[in-house]
Amino acid sequence: MPPAATAQAPITLKMQATWPAGWTLYENFTMFADRVAKLSGGRLKIETLPAGAIVPAFEVLDATHKKVLDGAHAWAAYWVGKNKTAVLFTGGPGGTFGMDYIDVMGWMYEGGGLELYQEFYRDVLKVNVVVFPILPAGPQAFGWFKRPIKNLADFKGMKCRQTGMAAEVFTEMGMRTVNMPGGEILPAAERGLIDCAEWVGGIEDLRAGFHNVWKYHYTPGMHENVTIGELIINGDVWKGLAPDLQEIVKSAATETFFRWWMRWQSQNGDALKELQEKHKVQV
Repeated sequence: MPPAATAQAPITLKMQATWPAGWTLYENFTMFADRVAKLSGGRLKIETLPAGAIVPAFEVLDATHKKVLDGAHAWAAYWVGKNKTAVLFTGGPGGTFGMDYIDVMGWMYEGGGLELYQEFYRDVLKVNVVVFPILPAGPQAFGWFKRPIKNLADFKGMKCRQTGMAAEVFTEMGMRTVNMPGGEILPAAERGLIDCAEWVGGIEDLRAGFHNVWKYHYTPGMHENVTIGELIINGDVWKGLAPDLQEIVKSAATETFFRWWMRWQSQNGDALKELQEKHKVQV
């Protein structure tokens, strides 16, 4: 009788998000991890970590490149400081304007967009990673303000959290913009360091607690009708996965994209109602 085959130990990949645990964006991350575990029969597990667990939120790309992390759950527009073309793969001014989510995913998977995405990170940003779209988070709200906004003059002198290419647009409109991770917005607002902020909108902003500081919320915004978060995996880690596990990761990312989006849209409607009726926010 031949000896029994030795079962291989499960592979665990340590990945960090750019947002805190408990936020809906993080739930997209954990939904993906759950699907990977189930589809692989437990052979591949994703350890999900919140922003700041190992590296600061805006350092997850470099940390994944250096293999400090096996992967990350992030947003490509955070990398516009490296190259503004990054916005093309997420949304916002200069990005996927004029498209809806089906258009974007069609471009990604049938129009060469995904190949261009990989090429940009590999050859332009010079990072050893692979990337996949995973998180649809739009249309996003215009933002939260300490006072009503009636015209462009009302923006003058307001210090506002903005990020990506949108920050440049709002600077031209008279805002004083500052970039910070989502988890730092509320503490900054409570200390009076900022007068307004753009984050996501709906259920995400309700959970973040922005209504406890600001009572004027404007939606939708002009800057992110379509915006997409990304799954980043170290290139060597990716190559080390068996072909069937690679396919499981890709399938789980696509499934998570659409399943989470359906749930999120329903949550947003309920959240806007709660913000107005329970928390007396002017929307």
